[in-house]
Amino acid sequence: MGVCRHNCNRKYPNLSAYPIYVAMPVYTFCPVCGKELIWGERDGRSNQVCPAGDFIHYNNPVPVVAALVEHEGAVVLARNKTWPPDWFGLITGFLEANETPEEAVLREVEEELNLKGRIAAMIGVYTFFKLNQVYVAYHVVAEGNIALNEELDAYKRVAPADLKPWPFGTGLAVQDWLARRPSPAS
Repeated sequence: MGVCRHNCNRKYPNLSAYPIYVAMPVYTFCPVCGKELIWGERDGRSNQVCPAGDFIHYNNPVPVVAALVEHEGAVVLARNKTWPPDWFGLITGFLEANETPEEAVLREVEEELNLKGRIAAMIGVYTFFKLNQVYVAYHVVAEGNIALNEELDAYKRVAPADLKPWPFGTGLAVQDWLARRPSPAS
């Protein structure tokens, strides 16, 4: 287990052993003039910069949407084909050009699970420093018959009372969603 580099005391497994968890590509050469980039201080941060001043690679976080999908009273968790056999997570995907986060999350649910969804609520916004991503997470209530697309290997249904958050990535959205849910009647 590793600890978040931002001292928030959250622990996460060593994700670098899995091919899906690769940092965004690092530039080697300036895409404008072709000179080799160097590390330098620009705009108050350390970034890869062109020595000729033509380019700064800011390596900004990538926006991602996450859907906590509720289907027929259960939460649907899915496993990406590149993940270890015991890993399941929320439905996630990148925003496309000219697409709102709300449109993106509903598109991802339809593409990956073949379900029609409606957004019940936004859960929150989360940083996943290990992958340099920012997640916008939604609770999506969906209908239809589940059919996985080519990215996914398996899915499972989990009763909300049995759902356990994981301490990194979209697991933080699961934790917040569970905390806001009304307690089951005793």
